[in-house]
Amino acid sequence: MRLYFIALQFLTIIPLPFAVRCDERDLGRSMALFPLVGLSLGFLLVGVNYLLTPWLPRQLVDLLLIVVLSVVTGALHLDGLADVCDGLAARGSRERFLAVMKDSRTGAVGVVGLVLGLMLKYQALLSIPVEYKREALLFFPMVARFSQVQLAVGAKRARLEGLGSLFIGGAGLWQFVGAEMITLAVAWLLLGAKGIVACVVAYLLSWWLKAWFHRRLGGITGDVIGCVSELNEIVCLLALLVLFLGGNL
Repeated sequence: MRLYFIALQFLTIIPLPFAVRCDERDLGRSMALFPLVGLSLGFLLVGVNYLLTPWLPRQLVDLLLIVVLSVVTGALHLDGLADVCDGLAARGSRERFLAVMKDSRTGAVGVVGLVLGLMLKYQALLSIPVEYKREALLFFPMVARFSQVQLAVGAKRARLEGLGSLFIGGAGLWQFVGAEMITLAVAWLLLGAKGIVACVVAYLLSWWLKAWFHRRLGGITGDVIGCVSELNEIVCLLALLVLFLGGNL
């Protein structure tokens, strides 16, 4: 449970009524439980959806669900999405890309990336058939947190400082296997074959992006992990939407 609370403290701004002991090695070890934190976020969204649905139209409820997810995670991964978009727009060397991502200011391209990302996530969630909405809310935050483990394990560090570097250095094969087993088991219980297919889509996207950033930056940073997590939330919802509306699984 201690590693779960370490992961919860890192991935959310949810306050804990007690102190949790954590050393540098625990940060990497806690990644095995990142999908459980994602599932916990999903339960939060399901609860908010249950409370608001009788009182508000679905369009507004789904927008508030995106707001709740952004707030409770401290917009940590949205910041990574914006920083990576700004880095891509810099069109310079590896050092230029890393310097732009490290800059605390958000540029015009970063703002555009944020707006487009949030709009895609909202529209995809809004289009999910209502009979599958609860399962989708539980599913997509979990898979996105698994993608963070996938990005970190076995990655090279593009820079030596930062929290992302600590997770990359501390996560290993057992963290990856543990996180993957949790993700696939819950995906099957929630959605059966559709859940496994959506996991595979997110898995392949994450591997491709991991390889691309290794070629472009020589490794992975915390911003890259956050960016890929946001992209996987969108891709998971889109994949489920395609499977729900047109799949024969």
